[in-house]
Amino acid sequence: MCEAAEKDLYAVLGASPSDSLKELRHRYQQLALQYHPDRLGDASSSEADSAVKKFLEVDAAWRILSDQNSRRQYDLQRRAQELKQDWPVDSTVYLEDMTWDQGQCVYTYSCRCGGRFDVSVEEVEEETRSRRQDGEEEEEHRGVVVCCDTCSLSVYVTWSLHSKTLFFK
Repeated sequence: MCEAAEKDLYAVLGASPSDSLKELRHRYQQLALQYHPDRLGDASSSEADSAVKKFLEVDAAWRILSDQNSRRQYDLQRRAQELKQDWPVDSTVYLEDMTWDQGQCVYTYSCRCGGRFDVSVEEVEEETRSRRQDGEEEEEHRGVVVCCDTCSLSVYVTWSLHSKTLFFK
């Protein structure tokens, strides 16, 4: 899975992360038929090698994305990589571990510089709502990147959809 982790498995199948399993299966079947070694016929040696390599790549992507658990794990790894690339995240903080500030109506977490990270209930609700609209309801956790109000550090604040205390502090 190391080599597969370096490639975007959705791109290998010509699909997107929001595609359903049925759509992924359809793309896989099209590509498998196109590049299957039995369908090469009179192809030259280099064309045959290229097609076999592509077929194996498509098959490896399908094996990971067709299983709900391995797809979820891949999506989490992919999301973590995106967060690292877009903004340097210092650490992960769970919303349940943050302090509820009743006066400001925000969850807070102290930064090592003395500043703080703030997440409003509206931000949490909006992120949860937007993920559901994007078809990511299968995930158990949500999250946002939050910057310190004093320094340049940022944290990834995450929460469970099954948390009973999420909005009732």
